[in-house]
Amino acid sequence: MEKSTKGEQTRQAILDEALRIARRLGLEGLTIGTLADATGMSKSGLFAHFGSREELQLAVLELGARQYGERVLMPALKIDRGLPRLRALFEHWLDWTLQTEVPGGCIMVSTAHEYDDRPGPIRDAAVQMQRRGIGVTERAVRLAIEEGHLRKDTDPEQIAFELLGIVLASHNHVRLLGDREARRRALTAFDALIARYAAPAQPRLRAAAR
Repeated sequence: MEKSTKGEQTRQAILDEALRIARRLGLEGLTIGTLADATGMSKSGLFAHFGSREELQLAVLELGARQYGERVLMPALKIDRGLPRLRALFEHWLDWTLQTEVPGGCIMVSTAHEYDDRPGPIRDAAVQMQRRGIGVTERAVRLAIEEGHLRKDTDPEQIAFELLGIVLASHNHVRLLGDREARRRALTAFDALIARYAAPAQPRLRAAAR
C-alpha cells in the first residue's frame, strides 16, 4: 500500500507540473523532455507513469476537468437552485477561466484553440469536456426556468452559447489585451443577458377585504 500511495503522489506531482507547463506552452509544448527538465526526473521514470506523450497530454486535460469540477461546479451546487446558482456558476467559471495569477490561464481554452482543426484523441477529449461544461450551464438555466426566475420560453442552449461567448471574450481581453476591466464587463454582459429573459415580477395579491 505504501508503494502504491507513493506512486500516486509522484504521479500527481508530475501532473501538477505538466499542467503548469501546458498552461504556458500549450499541450503541444508539453513533451517528455520539457517535463523531465522541470521535474528533475529521467525520461524513463516519466514513461513509467505515462506510456506516451499523448497519454500524458490526456491526463493533463483530465486534471483540468477535475479542477473545473472542484472550483466551479461544486461551489455552485451549494447555492440555491435557480438564478442564484446560475450566477454563482458563471462567476466561478469566469474566475477559473481567467486565473490572472496563473501564467498561461485556462488549459481548456488554450487546448480548444490548439486542436480545433486537428483530429485525434486530444481534440475528442476537449470536445467531450467542453460539451459537458455546456450541459452543466444548460441544466442550471433549466432550473432557473423551473424556479420561475426566467421566462418559460427561455432557450437554455442560447443562454449557454452566449455565456460561453462572454467567457471566451473575457479570456481574450485579459490575456491578450491586458484589459483590467474585463471581469466587470463580463458581469455586466451576464446581467444584460439575464435581464432579456427574466420572468415578469409577480403582482402582489391584494389584501382580502375585511
